Amino acid sequence: MRKKLKSSRWVATLFFMILTAACGGSDDSPASPDQIDGEQPEAPLPTELQLLLEDMTQPHEGKPKGVLDSYGWGNNPRVGYGNTPPDGWNAVLPWGQVYTDELGNQSTNTRFQIRNIQLWYLSKASDTWKKWSSSSNIAGANYAEDFQNDTNIPADIRDENTNGGGISATLVEGYNFHFWDSDGRTEIDPKDIAGIWASLESRLILNDSNEADDRGEARLMMSAGADYWENTTVQWDQWKTNGDIFIGRFRYLSAEWQTFHGHTLTEEQLKENPPPLNQ
Repeated sequence: MRKKLKSSRWVATLFFMILTAACGGSDDSPASPDQIDGEQPEAPLPTELQLLLEDMTQPHEGKPKGVLDSYGWGNNPRVGYGNTPPDGWNAVLPWGQVYTDELGNQSTNTRFQIRNIQLWYLSKASDTWKKWSSSSNIAGANYAEDFQNDTNIPADIRDENTNGGGISATLVEGYNFHFWDSDGRTEIDPKDIAGIWASLESRLILNDSNEADDRGEARLMMSAGADYWENTTVQWDQWKTNGDIFIGRFRYLSAEWQTFHGHTLTEEQLKENPPPLNQ
């Protein structure tokens, strides 16, 4: 009797093993190329670095009104001189610009606030990030949207030191708001540049807190940029003494603080040696 029981158990076990194999107990699915090569997929960039990458690779969120197609930055960000200034030029200045999109600004009680405009470079010699400038002291004016003849008029600039810092301003029909670090240009070593990064912070605020909040109707966009200059004191001369390093992506402003970027960095540089975003 015991022998029969043992035999029955062995037969049952064997039958279970055969059934399991027949029903796909083993995974015969093909291996992925990464598994075959023994490599793991690359991790995506952190959110902040992905935004920084997109600010120089993705099209503008809207087309800045009045910008001529021939300028080369009306639809997309661009790198100008990049990491290589013209021979003999040895100064830099960060800047930004605010435009309405082609539909035009529909708000009447909205201002844009700007603070913390900064410019950094990646040193070839030390492979570390070094600061050229960082300030919430900002100057600017309303410039003709196409910048023809450098036409500009004084802007309605308001100090916002008691409201988060920096300044705020408004647009005038037919004009943008072009601004820069009012502390002035910074002298540089043109031969020590492996990468450049500029950033600034901006948001929409009310012109009059006692009036209706129409920030949701504003179609205002911000872009960050920077220029090389021949030196720290030379005057503007029809683009003969200065030129852009890069012009960043235009993104729409909102009531929340946002950071806007421009840079010359490759995706590999962003992964291996990202700029100091939290400075």
